[in-house]
Amino acid sequence: MPNSLERLQKVIAQSGVTSRRKAEKLIAEGKVKVNNKVVTELGTKVTSNDDVEVNGILLEKEVPVYYMFYKPRGVISSIKDDKGRKVVTDYLGEVEERIYPIGRLDYDTSGLLLLTNDGDFANLLMHPSHGIDKVYVAKVKGIPSKSELNTLRKGIRSDGELLKAVGYSILSVDKQKKTTIVQLTLHEGKNRHIRRMMDELGYPVSKLKRERYGMLTLDGMQPGDYRPLTPHEVKKMRHLAVNE
Repeated sequence: MPNSLERLQKVIAQSGVTSRRKAEKLIAEGKVKVNNKVVTELGTKVTSNDDVEVNGILLEKEVPVYYMFYKPRGVISSIKDDKGRKVVTDYLGEVEERIYPIGRLDYDTSGLLLLTNDGDFANLLMHPSHGIDKVYVAKVKGIPSKSELNTLRKGIRSDGELLKAVGYSILSVDKQKKTTIVQLTLHEGKNRHIRRMMDELGYPVSKLKRERYGMLTLDGMQPGDYRPLTPHEVKKMRHLAVNE
């Protein structure tokens, strides 16, 4: 997949050199070069392979990094929150690079989340056509039948969207408490995807966790833990995205 294109002023701002507005001014003034050529058009887009100079100084290219994080419940899948709530990067304070989540997990959902500064890798994993398995375990109120859960494969309409699960299995049933533990596999993850599906079926989710993403699992990790992906894991995830 080719490198993703980003607006030049955004790339300059993200490098920490100046604000986006000041970057736009510097571009218009002819003080920015891309691959040793002066660029003055604000609509210009660049990739991570392009050399960008601002006032004669070459922007440093960050080494790509990849992390797996066990997100606890009650944490925002973002790098900042205007309400002052905890965000995922609060737990990765020792990481020097400016990383961001690949996709998201809802505030009340725990589990496996990937973070990176590699936009191409993030876009590859999030692209709707690349059906990488995302496996969740949900505790639901009530005891759904197999025929009811089978409708998840066909898809359930919610707010004009068709929400699907590619597979499911019932892990356990508590007849006394009238609750069920269900494992669900998705290929895409729309906003509150599983919660909305199960609400439409009449079995609201009380607890939700993402346990697997592709071949990655949370084995040996506790909520709040993080670790870098190995080069082999990064290569394997790329391979899964391209070949699924």
